[in-house]
Formats: sequence, structure tokens, C-alpha cells
Amino acid sequence: MISKSSIIDNLKTLFYALIIAIVIRSLLLQPFYIPSSSMDPNLLVGDRLFVTKYSYGYSRHSFPFSPNIFVGRILFSKPKMGDVVVFKTPADNRTDYIKRLIGLPGDEIQFIDGDLYINNNQILKTLIKSSDSVFCGNDKIKVNFFNEKLPNGKIYKTAYRIDYSFQNSDKFLVPENHYFFLGDNRDCSKDSRFLSEVGYVHQDNLVGKAQFLFFSSDYRIGGILKFWDWKNIIRFNRFFKKIN
Repeated sequence: MISKSSIIDNLKTLFYALIIAIVIRSLLLQPFYIPSSSMDPNLLVGDRLFVTKYSYGYSRHSFPFSPNIFVGRILFSKPKMGDVVVFKTPADNRTDYIKRLIGLPGDEIQFIDGDLYINNNQILKTLIKSSDSVFCGNDKIKVNFFNEKLPNGKIYKTAYRIDYSFQNSDKFLVPENHYFFLGDNRDCSKDSRFLSEVGYVHQDNLVGKAQFLFFSSDYRIGGILKFWDWKNIIRFNRFFKKIN
């Protein structure tokens, strides 16, 4: 027979474990799942990754359910151009987005003939593979892959659709204390270019910096319960891959 004291001890253990988990999730690391192809080819649907919460300090969005416990950020450390960042979209302050930071406060961002410009300087874009494909939702689109190099020297891979690309735009002037984000899958990403849906992201909305993958599976092939097909479903080559 289980004694009353044994039940109380077990409940205490569960309570302490819950507190420790909340502290780790709020202050250190939080896992995230990639649900869309907006960061393809660098992040794939089905990737699971860890985000460091301490990288940019803490705001109310660092904690579960974004409680109004304080205003602003504490221990703030400015993000760098090219970081892959999780943030709460300004449209509802609830939905998590993951994109690449392209524009800092005061920067001017523009697309001219399909090329990215920052502060009137064209960003170097080097073709690395042509006529390939990536997913956009459940459909595949034909793309060219490029390496882009930002002014701070950060290099990363991007995908631009062959038959259409975000050709030209007005200038986006990033406001004070805000940031401008783009998806690496440039023609399949809802990001800061869409001002009414995402737009400029306030520094208080930053959740953390994406650091590395810890698991990845391709749901299009099958669920992970199909253990007999794990060699095709689970992307073992992506385990513990650092995010560039």
C-alpha cells in the first residue's frame, strides 16, 4: 500500500522538476519546431532546434504565455546582422516566427531587380546551384541557390524562385529599437516585407537566437512511429547541426 508521505514526496518531486523545467525554458534553452519552408534550404520542415534565451537578454516574451511581469528588456545584448532569430510576430505578440535578421535600427532595406540592397549597397549574391527545387507549402518550386554576404561578413545560403522573385520594393527604413527580418526561401516567406502581417519587429519581441538542431524528420515520408522506415523518415545527418 502506498503511504500518504510517499505520495506527498512524489508530488514534491514533480513540482520541483516542473520548476526546474520552467527555469531552463525561460532563461537558458527552449526547443522549437520548424512548421514551414520559409527558411529552406537552411531549416527544413520537421527540424527541431534549440534557441538560447540569454543571447539577447530577457523580455516578457522569454517566459511561457508572455506574462506582463515587466516592461522592456533586461541584460539586453544587441543581435547581429545575419543571426537566425525566433521572435513573436508584432501582429498578435503570440505567434513564434523564425527568420534571418537583415536590417538593424536605422538601416534602409530595398529590393531592386531581385537583388537585396542595404543602405544603398547591393548585397553580394553568388550563384552556387541553378535549376534546383525547394518546397513552398506542399508544392515544389524551381529555384536558384545563392550565397549572400552581408556587410559584416556573414555568409548564408538563399533560394530565389526562377520564374518569379520579389523584384522591386520601396525602401524599408527600420525604426529605432526595431529589426527587419527575411526568410532564406525568399519567394516563400511571410516576413518584414509584409508590413501589415509582420513588419518591423521591436526588440522586446525577440525570443532568442537559434543555435543548433537536435532532431529532424520528414513528415512527408511518414511519422516517427513507423520505426521500420526510420532510415528514410529521420534525417540523421541533421542531428546536432549548428545553425548558420
